Amino acid sequence: MPRLLPALSALLLAAVLPGPAAAQAPRVSFSPFVSGLNQVTAITHAGDGSGRLFIAQQDGRVRVVQGGRVQPQLFADLRALTRAGGERGLLGLAFDPAYKTNRRLYVHYTDRNGDTVLARYVAAAGGQQVNPGSAQTLFTAQQPYPNHNGGQLAFGPDGFLYLGLGDGGSGGDPQNNGQNLASPLGKILRFDVRGAAAKPAPGNPFLTRSGANPNIWAYGLRNPWRFSFDRQTGDLIIADVGQNAFEEIDWQPRASRGGENYGWRVREGRQCFEDGCKPGDYVEPVLVYGRQEGQSVTGGYVYRGSAIPTLRGQYVFADFASGTVWAARMTGRNWTKSTLGKVGGPSTFGEDERGELYVAEYSSGRILKLVRGN
Repeated sequence: MPRLLPALSALLLAAVLPGPAAAQAPRVSFSPFVSGLNQVTAITHAGDGSGRLFIAQQDGRVRVVQGGRVQPQLFADLRALTRAGGERGLLGLAFDPAYKTNRRLYVHYTDRNGDTVLARYVAAAGGQQVNPGSAQTLFTAQQPYPNHNGGQLAFGPDGFLYLGLGDGGSGGDPQNNGQNLASPLGKILRFDVRGAAAKPAPGNPFLTRSGANPNIWAYGLRNPWRFSFDRQTGDLIIADVGQNAFEEIDWQPRASRGGENYGWRVREGRQCFEDGCKPGDYVEPVLVYGRQEGQSVTGGYVYRGSAIPTLRGQYVFADFASGTVWAARMTGRNWTKSTLGKVGGPSTFGEDERGELYVAEYSSGRILKLVRGN
């Protein structure tokens, strides 16, 4: 997740990477939507036509927003299972594409030992609450350090479940997990969860490679705090939190067969991180920014709603430390960003069923809705 620990937010500022001139920004306002939801880590919908938003809080609670109001009844309560604080806790929430009929949903949380758990739950009849007895652990990963847990869960256009994990933490990836294909850390993983268990998705690029984790879809990531799929094109966009100098946005077209290496820990952004690194088969980020603009990227979504016509087709993202929210125009691998405004500690974005966007302020407990500006 973003650098939520105060010590991590105090990193030394470095120079910003030169880039193309900023594009003209669409006019966007951030309208207060709901409040009282401290430490929000995920915002999503169930795709069931109910119009509800589901809000994951770091401490393990899942709340429901309906009709613009936070409902008093919890949808799920994982507090007894979750070790929360710093960069740990309930970090991801995703609803099955067939949720309306199978009532399945998936969570990613840090357990009491500090390790990663991917679990499936089933909502009770009526869909007002999760059935606690339905819990099924699908995947676990040991975490050597308390930071860089990643967090995002999302179903891709292929119907498979994607999970983003950081490199295991500390600093500089001391175990070189990002480049180690035997480890699930520093990766985007892809699972087939259509059956009773979670299996490596068919077509995963290292499915048959000896010694490799068969769940890996992409690697070479430091801490992919948020990623998303463009609901129109199916492209995958990953925001990877940097080390000392650069934050980056990585783009994978829908036609990809997986296996991309985004470079960490050999590279940070477009530069060498390891001394004397040589050019390799690394996928360059489509957008990079330096420490004069922020120091902890929070990935968002390509806007496909209707309320802000000038924003359509642009990728909206932010920086947790600076609070700046940007929109990036995407032209092949040449992306340019413009500033939309500032909010307080943007920890996550979310889409509703219509494609409208929301952003959470981590400390204030507010969720803001992006609306057309004057």
